Amino acid sequence: MPPGALHHRVTAALANWQLDDAERLLSVVDPSTPYEAPAEAGHPGTDDRDEPTLGRAWADTLRAELLVRRLRVAGFTLVGEPLDAPEATESLDLHAGVAGLLDRGTGQGHGHAGGHGHGQGGGTGDDPRSESAAHAALAIALVRSAKAAFDASDDDLQRAAGLARHARIELLSRRIDAAMDEAVEAASLLDAGLPPSALLVDTLGTLAGVLADLELMPLALDYQRRALETATAGAGLLDGDADPDVLAAHSATCLGELCAELGEALLDDGDTDAALPRFAEARALAERALAQLPPDAHGIVAAQVVHGWALVGLGEHAAATGQLRAAVRITSATGDRALLASALLALGRALRRQEDGRGADQQLAKSLSLATEHGLPRLRRAALRELCTLHAELDDAGRALPYLQAYLADELDRVDERRTRWVELFGRRKSLLENERAAGQLRRQAYEDPLTHLPNRRYAEARLDGLLGAGTTPALAVVDVDRFKAINDAVGHPGGDAVLRAVAELLLAGCRDTDEVCRWAGDEFVVLLPDTTAEQAERALERVRRAVAAHDWAALGLTVPVTISVGIASATRGDDRRTLFAAADGVLYDAKRSGRDRVVRLSAVTQTRAPAAATDDETLPPADRPAGVVDVPPVQTSPMDPVGGFAALLAQPPVRPADPPLSLGGPGEPSLAPEPTLPAPPARPAPAEPDVIWGVGRSTEQVLALVRETRAAHPDRPALVVRASADTLVALASAYDGSTTVDATAMSAAVGPVPDPAGRVGVLCASTADASVAAEAAFVARVTGTEVVRVDDVGGSRLRPLLTDRTLLDDVDCLVVVAGLDASLAGTVGAMTDVPIVAVPTSTGQPGSFGGFGALLTMLNSATPGVVVSNIDNGHAAGVFAARIARRTAR
Repeated sequence: MPPGALHHRVTAALANWQLDDAERLLSVVDPSTPYEAPAEAGHPGTDDRDEPTLGRAWADTLRAELLVRRLRVAGFTLVGEPLDAPEATESLDLHAGVAGLLDRGTGQGHGHAGGHGHGQGGGTGDDPRSESAAHAALAIALVRSAKAAFDASDDDLQRAAGLARHARIELLSRRIDAAMDEAVEAASLLDAGLPPSALLVDTLGTLAGVLADLELMPLALDYQRRALETATAGAGLLDGDADPDVLAAHSATCLGELCAELGEALLDDGDTDAALPRFAEARALAERALAQLPPDAHGIVAAQVVHGWALVGLGEHAAATGQLRAAVRITSATGDRALLASALLALGRALRRQEDGRGADQQLAKSLSLATEHGLPRLRRAALRELCTLHAELDDAGRALPYLQAYLADELDRVDERRTRWVELFGRRKSLLENERAAGQLRRQAYEDPLTHLPNRRYAEARLDGLLGAGTTPALAVVDVDRFKAINDAVGHPGGDAVLRAVAELLLAGCRDTDEVCRWAGDEFVVLLPDTTAEQAERALERVRRAVAAHDWAALGLTVPVTISVGIASATRGDDRRTLFAAADGVLYDAKRSGRDRVVRLSAVTQTRAPAAATDDETLPPADRPAGVVDVPPVQTSPMDPVGGFAALLAQPPVRPADPPLSLGGPGEPSLAPEPTLPAPPARPAPAEPDVIWGVGRSTEQVLALVRETRAAHPDRPALVVRASADTLVALASAYDGSTTVDATAMSAAVGPVPDPAGRVGVLCASTADASVAAEAAFVARVTGTEVVRVDDVGGSRLRPLLTDRTLLDDVDCLVVVAGLDASLAGTVGAMTDVPIVAVPTSTGQPGSFGGFGALLTMLNSATPGVVVSNIDNGHAAGVFAARIARRTAR
């Protein structure tokens, strides 16, 4: 359901500031046409619940943009602040126009977007300020109505398209934070698997323009390049009312403009060698667009402007000047304001570089005026910088200084309000996962089993930790498909996969909505049952067991029914994940030894196996036995220790002296049988540290190859991958599903067995901008073999909670303090505790921090003892060092 031709006509009129034309077009729009088919019931354009449909949402979005542009013409923003007005100019009181309109809903304003119907919102007579307040009120109401409709839609592309348009409206309104939030949400919905369409191309291009206005040029280039690839590769699949050649040419022109803009930025920074390829690409893209467009197409002039701009960057000033003068004449006649401002700017650049100062000043001043008047922030900044440079070259400091001051003020505003916030918001998502939608895919692939589409072991462990950490008492059921190897032998691996999927569906059908079924590994599943006793869980899983046994397995080619064995334990105070799982897993093997096809529980009250787990003569065949497990009768009783839980079950159960010990895993883990006659074993050596693989500068295939080599050489310890891309994290989670630990914030993964924690490390993060480095330090410390506790955003005045609750300062063996802007935090914390501290300077902070060197010098010059300093942004080194201290302290 892409917007139709009228949508594009209104969009073009708005972009060219032909507001009366846009209002005339919108005044005759039926909310259900051409955006979608008329509703069959209820009010046209609404469903039976009287909620706005996507058709009305699109119409409301366009009306809102029209009103915001009228506010710009009137000299105000949507938030009521004057635009570049003297200090004496009062702000616009929007409440007079907002209150009444919003109380009565948005229906009254749908008939007309201009000045005739807004008296209802508080505007009266010919008072321009009252009229502007009413415009703002109606715009706010329309945006709210449209956003509600987009949020309720299941069509991700439609939602993304609407959000991208709303982000542009917010930029016009100078609501920078809101624009960033809308753009982040739009990006999260643009899945790489969306089919090609004109709407997808338009949405990608709109988002690219928003990102460019937010000064995130690399991201803008990525999205615009994707728009061009979509328009080119999917030409045969695009909507019928869109000319594929025109669409591809328009995308190429927009990409060429961004390339030229980036080339100018590189020239301004003195990097000519890097700028020339950008201009060459812009020239090639413009020539491609000109070759694709029909002679009378609207986009011809835009492509000519980009072509002329590229020629200026390549030093072909004379050839560019004539072309750009022609573009200025045409755009002056057609009224395309944005294109005219761009053409004037490019022509001014060409004249400046030809040393025609008078002509350059004239063209650049016109470009600046248009850019300021019509809310074109990138063109405004570029024009200010060109004018400043021009008058500096002419030794006219008096005229250069105002332009320089305006540029610096705008530049500082851009850095403080946009770039830093975007590093925090978009950096977490885009740099790690390309966009929020890719983050969802990564979470699904990292926490979802690809065969059954159930949550996987990694999710189960995290969820169980969360339940236990919140103080709840969940029950845990471990489910195993009986004799699954024989099933695979009988029907092959595809048939075995079908059996696992069927068992997963039966488990889901038999559990409550609040229960969570996860695939643990192979033919083993776990069920998490929050706030459930073992007895309640037993009844639920018994129903599932009967359903599995009664299922029609012949349809899958099996001659005998599939059965399951289940072990259940319910947590009590003091249990952790490993303890609870070991208890449930232990009674599962009781069920196996007792003949399979049964449910066995471990009572949470007496810590004893339920009677159903009584042992008979049958034992597991050798092929079914886990490594290190021998046949022993089940534990009959286990007294609870003072802290409760299953810890005593694992450490000191009374077992008959003749019974052999039952090992639960690798070396150094406790057995179920004490050995009092043996001398105390020597202290085990510290676990070998994981081998680190840096993802920076390496492709996904290279990282996977290095992981394979490392795991083959050192199977006893994990391979640690840091600074990995989103694709690499996804590939690792898929390739090593059962043995991969992923931390998206840290851009890191560990493949292989993570050692048991010894000692405790605390990680303090000064601000959210430092979160990725803190996450890396915490992840590395945990994978290296220590417990980690992390506290974020404790810089400046937010340090008070540490003084109130000194647990973190006193109950850890080493502290890692990650700080950029608040670099003094490490010294402050060092004066509060005698715990050794590793200080990590980061490159975040103000522009004057020189990429983290300011923070590094502050930390190095601190007089506080007990503080060592890592190099800039090196969370890995800090995590390893802190873990070494903690492990040695714990011996």
